[in-house]
Amino acid sequence: MRGVKSFFAMLLIFAFMAGNSYAAYAGEPTDQVKQTIDKVLDILRDKELKKPSKTKERRTIIRKFIDERFDFEEMAKRALGLHWRKRTAEEKKEFVPLFMDLLERSYIKKIENYTDEKILYIAERIEGGYSDVGTKVVTKRNVEIPIDYRLLKRDGKWEVYDVTIEGVSLINNYRTQFNKIIRADSYEELVKRMKNKQEEELFEDKAKK
Repeated sequence: MRGVKSFFAMLLIFAFMAGNSYAAYAGEPTDQVKQTIDKVLDILRDKELKKPSKTKERRTIIRKFIDERFDFEEMAKRALGLHWRKRTAEEKKEFVPLFMDLLERSYIKKIENYTDEKILYIAERIEGGYSDVGTKVVTKRNVEIPIDYRLLKRDGKWEVYDVTIEGVSLINNYRTQFNKIIRADSYEELVKRMKNKQEEELFEDKAKK
């Protein structure tokens, strides 16, 4: 499905955290994002969990940390846009896990290619229950990639609901792609494609075992 490519760029942020520079003025949102990143890094650096026989266990642990920081229901809602309000309770219940699986599988595969890039925390802005955490990823070729995390606060925890990469919103990108499919075909066709993608990924995972 198109749109995943843009998500890959966002995923790199969580993989490239070694040697990071932590801004002295960073507040609670940045602290919580960094906590999640540190947990994922610990898993990626664990020599025992790097073994092929530990792939399933490693990915299960990484998924757990991802789930703690991402608000997938909010992301799914924003990705569907106006089409979300037209969905029944059952359709919403079906769509959120599909969207969550799509993002998580892409994320986990990408971060497993972890290398020692750097990230700079350059800004943080809080307005009520919303926050933006600005960062820059610095590649080995000294190329800077600006990334902004958008978070909302729920029950005392800051959760990611969108990421902007070089000015391009992850959620807006998915919304454009989803809207195109729904208008050209139907919502049912979108779900069908997402399920097919899920089945393809599961088949690939089993074939590697």
